[in-house]
Amino acid sequence: MKAKLIEFDEECPSCGGTGLYDGMAERGGAAVVCHTCKGTGCHRFKHEYKPFIRRKKRAGVERVYEVNPGIIIGIGNGHALTDFGGMPYFEWEAGLKFPAGSENRNFTCPAWWYQSANYKLKPDWDECNAALGCSFSRCPCFKNKRACWARWDDEIGRSADA
Repeated sequence: MKAKLIEFDEECPSCGGTGLYDGMAERGGAAVVCHTCKGTGCHRFKHEYKPFIRRKKRAGVERVYEVNPGIIIGIGNGHALTDFGGMPYFEWEAGLKFPAGSENRNFTCPAWWYQSANYKLKPDWDECNAALGCSFSRCPCFKNKRACWARWDDEIGRSADA
């Protein structure tokens, strides 16, 4: 399908339509001619796009993860794709939901995972709150994260599935 174009004039977002910009380096009444609109106050917005028909297949992907909370995931260092949770690409493509246990349970705790995946399901346990200000992996409970996952399954996961 042929690309389409949206084009219109808008108030310059850099200078608020004034044609003049004052940032960190301009002080005491100084301003410079806005680089974005060249001093006109008007910005010509242009966006070329392809109309969406349907989601396309993605070659080379075997497994899909709900989120990545900031660690390297993939094959290597003795790890398989399944070590990081997730679900097979063909199941995700078919529209199935991420099943219980598809979180990255080997390398994250429930608080770390659900901070990114679904903040409403992030546990608010005293143990987690005691570790505020440090990385999740430095939490005193992190070494025993399997117990945290078991507790999450029992207290939160069951109600999340309902």
